[in-house]
Amino acid sequence: MRSDLERLRDIDEAIAKIEKYAVRGNAAFFDDELVQTWILFHLQTIGEAARAMSEETREQYGAVEWQKIIGFRNLVVHEYFRVDLGIVWHIVQNELPMLKEQVLLMLTEVKS
Repeated sequence: MRSDLERLRDIDEAIAKIEKYAVRGNAAFFDDELVQTWILFHLQTIGEAARAMSEETREQYGAVEWQKIIGFRNLVVHEYFRVDLGIVWHIVQNELPMLKEQVLLMLTEVKS
């Protein structure tokens, strides 16, 4: 069974992998299905790690929008054809940087 620390590391790693291709910009994202698939896969990974996080950790870090993250993962997994690429790009540009900061803070606190 993976610990919350390992799940936080999974989220951090998935964010880094998304950033690797998101830096190419929205034209690369919207024009390249491989980049879209890569980013969606790693957003799914983030959602899966969030879903598996203990309830205690989710409550302790209530500023993180855990339910939205998990809900998006469920959409990607179960209703893939409803995924709106404009919303995905918005998440990558506007939500992911904030999540990254929160995860880095959590990693620092959990390690201490």
